[in-house]
Amino acid sequence: MARTAIAAASLLALSYGGMNCFYTVEGGHRSILFSRLGGLQEKVYKEGLNFKMPWLHKPIIYDIRATPRRITSPTGSKDLQTVNISLRVLSRPDPNNLVTISRRLGGDFNERVLPSIVNEILKSVVAQFNASQLITQRQLVSNMVRDQLVDRARDFNIILEDVAITDLSFSAQYTAAVESKQVAQQEAQRAAILVEKAVQERQQKIVQAEGEARAATLLGAAIATNPGYLKLRRITAAKNISGTVARSNNKMYLNADSLFLNIRDTEGDTTLFNLSKEAGEIIEASKVGEEAVAGGTVPEVVAE
Repeated sequence: MARTAIAAASLLALSYGGMNCFYTVEGGHRSILFSRLGGLQEKVYKEGLNFKMPWLHKPIIYDIRATPRRITSPTGSKDLQTVNISLRVLSRPDPNNLVTISRRLGGDFNERVLPSIVNEILKSVVAQFNASQLITQRQLVSNMVRDQLVDRARDFNIILEDVAITDLSFSAQYTAAVESKQVAQQEAQRAAILVEKAVQERQQKIVQAEGEARAATLLGAAIATNPGYLKLRRITAAKNISGTVARSNNKMYLNADSLFLNIRDTEGDTTLFNLSKEAGEIIEASKVGEEAVAGGTVPEVVAE
């Protein structure tokens, strides 16, 4: 009976020891052992099945995969504007220094380290830029924050895989001031466009008036020097009238007077010729007046 009890106790002890002598480290994890006699052991155990002494050793398992974390920090710019910046940080512990991390920081090393160093680096970098530069030079700001933050986290044996600015906002007062400035600039540009349009329209009217005056001058000169010009205009008018009538669906009978082609109407030619002479005299008189004004002498007008 005693032998049976001893055998059962031995079997139970072996079973307990066999079950508690081994532990498994999952993928993406590492472990270290805490000994009740000597404290933390220096060896880092990799993935898979590992051995430990029951009761004497206690495994501490760390997740060494990159963990995302979003940190928001209010800070001030170079021109004393309040800026709210949010960073997305991918961090993981250095697998080769897990013992040091456990001694100095413990298992919640991310909570102890990242918020403080992120606030420190953000305030240091953002203070070098104006509010407008933070927007126009965002990539430069992001690179400076990442480089300094990676170096600072390395002092705590933390590896930063990536650092990115996810949000950048300003105070409500500054945002309203920027919007008012943009509206004022747009209104100024609109006013400048309207002024330029008015100048162009005015120049167009001047050119048009000069063209009409020049055309009137040439027409008067043609009438004064060549009375046959009027007959040519009458023929052109007759051609236009006949073309319009020909395209009409209505039937219409025209005579030579309607078409300005009555060649026996000498009275009209005489009248037009007299008008052309008077136009020529007016043109000559206007030229003399312009020459007198240009020369600084104004002819005296004598009342009859």
